[in-house]
Amino acid sequence: MADGRKHITLALQGGGAHGAFTWGVLDRLLEDERLVVEGISGTSAGAMNGAVVVAGMAAGGAEAARALLARFWETVAESGRFSIFQPSIFDRMFGNSANLDFSPFYQGFDMLTRVMSPYQLNPHGENPLKKALAELIDFDRVRDGDGVKLFVSTTNVRTGKIRVFRNHELTADVLLASACLPHLFQAVEVDGEHYWDGGFMGNPAMFPLIYNCRASDILLIEINPIRIEDIPTTARGIADRMNSISFNATMMREMRTIAFVTRLLERHRLTGRSGLRRMFFHMVQAEEEMAAFGVSSKYNLDWDFLLTLRRLGREKADQWLKVNFDLIGQDSSVDLEKLFF
Repeated sequence: MADGRKHITLALQGGGAHGAFTWGVLDRLLEDERLVVEGISGTSAGAMNGAVVVAGMAAGGAEAARALLARFWETVAESGRFSIFQPSIFDRMFGNSANLDFSPFYQGFDMLTRVMSPYQLNPHGENPLKKALAELIDFDRVRDGDGVKLFVSTTNVRTGKIRVFRNHELTADVLLASACLPHLFQAVEVDGEHYWDGGFMGNPAMFPLIYNCRASDILLIEINPIRIEDIPTTARGIADRMNSISFNATMMREMRTIAFVTRLLERHRLTGRSGLRRMFFHMVQAEEEMAAFGVSSKYNLDWDFLLTLRRLGREKADQWLKVNFDLIGQDSSVDLEKLFF
């Protein structure tokens, strides 16, 4: 742009409490007045972070969005203060205090969800986040669609297809549907259809950003490690890795397609009439640090843990901006060939 600002779009992964890492990244990006966020695609916690940002931007710009993000995560922590989703004394003594692997209450609940469905454990379908979302987010402002474009991914239970909701369709139920893990919550009904977590089909979906935004730069905020150093050998470690692979699968397929089309465009194998354009891909991630947290830590609502993730997110975003800001609009800061092939 003439004033030196650069337009980007954001792709926000889901991952429960690990979404506090995304909070930190967003907090740092929103500080940078050189950036303009045109669109956000999010799933689960990523969708909630995205909706909060869009609502905050509509209400009062970047500073209002930062403040609303902080209020949202404070509310999340408050909702879990007296729940079983807190590290126990055994976790602090024998394990990684971020994980709940030694918590007898969490382990008991985990075993219970393997034999009983949420329709039995929670027959009224209560979700404490619904009230918080309704109170924090002005959905009327978000639905106006005059600000940042928002795309929320869900999975249709009956058809197995992805459903992407846009600003004018957004409600608290849509956000809960995007974060609906089937072993924890009843399927969420929206307009007569039932939905589960969007991570099954897009974590997050990239195509809405490509087809509905003018910006050529997609910045993925990754919270589910694509690569790990050590082969898992324990039952818990194997389950953790299976979880991250399955929830990254659809995203990686989309990114392989982007990499393939980029290669063809670079080699002039596609003409201008194809309607395809060059996309630049970027990523803020903390794979080594996040790999140290097991799947149980995604349920950890301890405020100190959430603040640790926020600090990590801010640090990684700051590093990314210092190294890669000049590449925005010019080139990818990630080697797609090496990452996805």
